Amino acid sequence: MKKEMLDHFIEYNEDRLTKRVIFKEGGSTVFVLNFMPNQILPAHKHPGSNVYLHVLTGTGTFTIDEQEVKVNKNDVIVINGEESLSFVNDGSENVSLYVTLTKIPDEKYAQDV
Repeated sequence: MKKEMLDHFIEYNEDRLTKRVIFKEGGSTVFVLNFMPNQILPAHKHPGSNVYLHVLTGTGTFTIDEQEVKVNKNDVIVINGEESLSFVNDGSENVSLYVTLTKIPDEKYAQDV
């Protein structure tokens, strides 16, 4: 058993989004993505994985396979790894996303940035 406090992983940076890995176990990983207003997560895929996204704070817009999806605090989304995913914090407050990848496609997906 492992226990962590989510607040320790919510950290914002004026220069770019931050990613803080909470757990990396077997082939899966859990992390938090943190965005200040106007920060963007570029479009990308997660081959072979399901991606679970929980909006912890704020509002923003996902683009999933070219379809815009507006989200608010406590919204939850699941996508498959073959769907293209991007995100923009187009609101006025900070956004944190709790993300679970069921399979790590590559080690770069399980590292802090």
